Amino acid sequence: MVKADGYGLGMEDVVRTLESEDPWGFGVATVEEGLRLRGAGVTIPVIIFNPVPPGSYDSAVAHDLTLTVSDLDSVERVAAAATRTGQVGRFQVEIDTGMGRSGFDWRRVAEWGPGLVDRTSSTSIWEGCYTHFHSADLVDDAPTRTQWENFNAALERLEPEKGSLIHACNAAAAMRYPTFAADAVRPGIFLYGGSIGEGVAPPEEVVRVRARVTLIRDVPQSTTLGYGATYRSSGNERWATLGIGYGDGFPRVLGNRGSALLAGQRLPIIGRISMDMTVVDITGAGGVQVGDVATLIGRDGDGVIPLDEIADLAGTISYEILTGFTARMPRIWMTE
Repeated sequence: MVKADGYGLGMEDVVRTLESEDPWGFGVATVEEGLRLRGAGVTIPVIIFNPVPPGSYDSAVAHDLTLTVSDLDSVERVAAAATRTGQVGRFQVEIDTGMGRSGFDWRRVAEWGPGLVDRTSSTSIWEGCYTHFHSADLVDDAPTRTQWENFNAALERLEPEKGSLIHACNAAAAMRYPTFAADAVRPGIFLYGGSIGEGVAPPEEVVRVRARVTLIRDVPQSTTLGYGATYRSSGNERWATLGIGYGDGFPRVLGNRGSALLAGQRLPIIGRISMDMTVVDITGAGGVQVGDVATLIGRDGDGVIPLDEIADLAGTISYEILTGFTARMPRIWMTE
């Protein structure tokens, strides 16, 4: 899965990195993302996993993108787009087993199954079926096993064409339930360094967020800091201003609760994070100079600030942290 600009890291760079693993294909959320991959020279299958607006079908089919269908009207749109463009229309059937946001209801396969076959024309190809697990990251395995059973019950009634690609596992399910792998798995956040729940080995570190010290100030007692003056120095203190803020996607909520690795130490972020600046208390941390690099996510020497720690502090998930980084944040790719 490389949607959302490669989970915020830069889709083209992510794809170039993953191509060495010889994936079957790539997954995206929108037609525009699929077109971006084709523009970058990707020739292997690209599946669009979200329902798309009616006006986007022609472009998707013309560029050999595989659409997902969740209702019978969508199947007809694929065939119609194929006729208009003179290209083969490819689609996969999503079966809803509990996620609820899209897909054909697995309980009503007897109603929509025959229509699905009837609406698949000579210009369109039904390439596969899939479902999406909603709780594979939980220790309790009952919800995932129930979804898997319901998915297979629907497949038995549906009898998809021989050779159709059957898939269900996101990263959490692929690691926890390897017997559910079917024909393919769809790893996402685990590839980008995000945890997939308790009981599974943590992923390797992928992302480091760093910023340079742009200013150092010595301040007297009772000096206030930031919007709302939420921090006041308790004595003579030394502060380092970092050139990063929520305008870069570093969460504002980490003010007065996050930290940074600098000068071999973990030092507290103080005051509210501004759009363009973050301040760290470096009192007693010798050797810090303007131009030094602070690490806000990831490893620096023996210290580490895990991605999921940041997500927990921000009251969200690692996906939102990664995809929240803005275009102003440079993406620098390194091979170690």
